[in-house]
Amino acid sequence: MASKWLEALVQIAPNVRRAAILFNPDTAPGAGLYYMASFEAAALSLGIKPIAAGVRSDDEIETAITLLGNEPGGGLVIMTDSFTVVHRAPIISAAARNKVPAVYWSSNYVREGGLISYGPDVSDSYARAAPYADRILRGANPADLPVQLPVKFEMAVNRKAATALGLEVPNSVLLRVDELIDN
Repeated sequence: MASKWLEALVQIAPNVRRAAILFNPDTAPGAGLYYMASFEAAALSLGIKPIAAGVRSDDEIETAITLLGNEPGGGLVIMTDSFTVVHRAPIISAAARNKVPAVYWSSNYVREGGLISYGPDVSDSYARAAPYADRILRGANPADLPVQLPVKFEMAVNRKAATALGLEVPNSVLLRVDELIDN
């Protein structure tokens, strides 16, 4: 997933040369194990310096994003984490204030002023979960059911956020976008 986030970020903000993945090490302890290796590999393959930005408070969010914005070429990847959901308003506003393009895992961030998102279509995932629940309620052992990964993904772009960052949404992104937001 990290490679898809970085690809989306670079497509809309091609001048990104340093990218931080923002997460809370207390609420997403597996981030270092699960996401960091793929994030670093994807960043290096795109010629981007990977940065781990573990944050635990609004002040740390502000500091991490301000540091990215102090030099040109900074970008931000917001990891799937309950902390980033609760703190989405400070994340979105700090990224906008510091002119740091950011990619989010959910379109909710983009509807609230974030730049771009790429992630699983939650409605599709819920619909695909219903037959599992049915099978379990009919007596199937959950351990015997195969694990399913998301199969449908969605991308959202906020054109107003792009303009505020001095970015033009390229046609390659417009062709892929599922939701284009102009507020």
